[in-house]
Amino acid sequence: MKVTNVTVKLSPSSGDRLKAFCTMTLDGEFVVRDLKIIEGTNGLFVAMPSRKLTDHCPKCGSKNHLRAKHCNDCGARLPEKRVSDEEAQGKLHADIAHPINSECRARLQDVILQAYREELRRAGRAEEAERVVGQVEPGMAEGPPPAAPAAPEGQAEPKPPDQGRVGEGIV
Repeated sequence: MKVTNVTVKLSPSSGDRLKAFCTMTLDGEFVVRDLKIIEGTNGLFVAMPSRKLTDHCPKCGSKNHLRAKHCNDCGARLPEKRVSDEEAQGKLHADIAHPINSECRARLQDVILQAYREELRRAGRAEEAERVVGQVEPGMAEGPPPAAPAAPEGQAEPKPPDQGRVGEGIV
């Protein structure tokens, strides 16, 4: 599987933990949107796209996210302890798409964080891009992603990079 395109949209607020939103294209055929680059306690990490978990209103049966205090449909007050604090911890969102092992996650994160560094440099935030290099967890790529191999003899050369392309790498 090859990451053929990564686009990064930097977050306007530099003091926020959310640093950027990303879109990743795999093999030029499959797009994953709404990846997030977040400043965690151990440095930057890539959060996969997710959705809020919901339950149903006991009065009308409509869906409401787990932290809602009132029903979105009927306005009824929802029970305080629908989910225990232990269950809610880390389970308020469910990943929509995610890698199934840590090696794949690390490869995706390498490519996405490299594209993030490039976008910071392109936006004139080179000093911030250099700080990012020190924050990346061990195993992250520090240089540009590997070059794509040349086409075998008798086959067409790879297409030139798309306009607006930010990063590329092999996953």
